This record gives sequence, C-alpha cells and structure tokens, in this order.
Amino acid sequence: MNDFTSTTPSSLQAVVFDMDGVLIDTEIVWQRVREDFAQSIGARWTTEDQESTMGTNTAAWSRIMVERLQLRERNGMDEAAIAHEIVGRMLAQYQRHLPLRAGAIEAVRMAARSHVVALATGSPAELAHHVLQASGLAPLMQAVVCGDDVEHGKPAPDIYLLALSRIGIAPHAAVGIEDSANGLRSLKAAGMAAIAAPSPDYPLSAEALALADLRIDTMHALTPELLREAHANATRARR
Repeated sequence: MNDFTSTTPSSLQAVVFDMDGVLIDTEIVWQRVREDFAQSIGARWTTEDQESTMGTNTAAWSRIMVERLQLRERNGMDEAAIAHEIVGRMLAQYQRHLPLRAGAIEAVRMAARSHVVALATGSPAELAHHVLQASGLAPLMQAVVCGDDVEHGKPAPDIYLLALSRIGIAPHAAVGIEDSANGLRSLKAAGMAAIAAPSPDYPLSAEALALADLRIDTMHALTPELLREAHANATRARR
C-alpha cells in the first residue's frame, strides 16, 4: 500500500467518504434493527451498545453483538449467524426506503468535480453497493472499500489506507468525512485530514471532536473552501 502518486503536502487531491451516518442516515436504522432482533430473543440492545459498533466492520460488530447479547448461550448463534441475520434485515430496510442524508448527494458531486472521490465504509459490500447503485453515486466513486475488505476495521487505519492505495493518493493529500469517533480515529491514524460530520441523533463527544480538523453540522455545509480549510488545518498540525 505504498504506490502513492507524488504530491506536495499543500495539494489536496482526494476526498474519502464514510457511508453510514455521512451519506445515509442509517445509524438509527442499524440501532432499531438490532433492538428489534434483541427484543425477539428476550434481550435488550442499548444506545451504549450501538455506539460501540459505530464505524466498525462486520467482524467487529458481530463479535460485539454475540458478547453483549450472550447469543451463544441464548440461542447458539455465532458471529457468522448474527451477521447474516442483521445484514439481511438491513438490506430489507434499504430496499423499502434509502434514508439519504440531506445534502449528501450534492456533497459527493461537488467533491468529484475537482478531486478523486472514494468510499471507505465499515458496512459489508452487499449493503454498500446497494446504496451506491440506488443513490446514483456508484459512477463517481473511484474506489470502494468495505469493512469486509480489511482484517482490522475502524478505528484502525487499514480501511482508509487501502482506499488511498487503490486511487494512488498519499494520506497527506486526502481528506476524510466521518460521523463517528471510531471513524475519526481511523482517519487520524491513517495520517489524513478529518472532517467531523456528526448526525444529530449521535452527537460526538468533545474528545472525539478534538480529533477533527474541521466540523460541519450538515452535509449541505460541505464546500470546496471547507475541504481546503480542513486540509490546511491538518497540514499545519503536522508541522
């Protein structure tokens, strides 16, 4: 993952988007699907449980669900079984209604006019590709990396480093857009500039926001000027 194009630290070349919570308002959907499943087996899935899974890949969140809901003891379900169950429920929800975040489509199109754009999502490929096709964003994404493509999901940097390697852009020449603390940690571990775009339903802590080089409250707020500002802030912080 080191075949990056030659670039100067002052040059912003790529914008990498997270999906859940950034392009689509699905964190609440993930929570409700998990809550409904937990209720069906006589258990309870809390907001704290949900926050522990945000930004993680399938291997991580399925392990969390098995542990917190005691699935092996309750009904003999392992990580593969719960992943299949929850992903199936999520896909059914997306097929009924795709909850695009307001301003997200325009934000990606704006970024793609002057930069390489890519997707780095903890979601499995089945869900990510459905979202990209249904939203019309698939042709704009020059790389798509899903949680199942890497061994270590967010907050590890692997998913962003793989996305950057696929588009041939160095970390210092890229900005990432994230809504979760795990996502922001992943961006900074990768050496990228980070824009925090938290969902109103899942506000970020002051500690998480401190990781970001810039914050926006809506995707409508993302502009070429703000992309450059976030990148410049990150460049100054590295000096």
